[in-house]
Amino acid sequence: MTVPLSDAAKALLDEPEFACMATIEPDGQPQLSVVWIGREGDEVVVSTIKGRRKFTNMLRDPRVTVLIFPKDRPYSYLEIRGTATMTEDGGPELIDRFAREYRGTERYTGDDGTDHVRVVVRITPTRVVTRD
Repeated sequence: MTVPLSDAAKALLDEPEFACMATIEPDGQPQLSVVWIGREGDEVVVSTIKGRRKFTNMLRDPRVTVLIFPKDRPYSYLEIRGTATMTEDGGPELIDRFAREYRGTERYTGDDGTDHVRVVVRITPTRVVTRD
């Protein structure tokens, strides 16, 4: 069941805050990655590269958790649990959007000259927990 995001959750997701994203390893252990994060409607969006550990984990088990704690209010947080879907459509555009928001640069240059395939991860929230 999809859970809508509150206005406060949307406001936090619209800021360039780092998040910790958890996926599930084949043995059931959590795997954590620090990610840039954004929002499109009530969905959370993350960029990754095809073949990375979180990508392969989400192919096998699409359940994810994202935790955001603002740098200016570290004891406040937003936890979003949900189901991930992935697509290559819009992958380069999303990472460039994040480069503008997080780095103030027009393009993301971390993967130039590689054959990496950028993927958009869309997380549909099934549970949202906030602490203010």
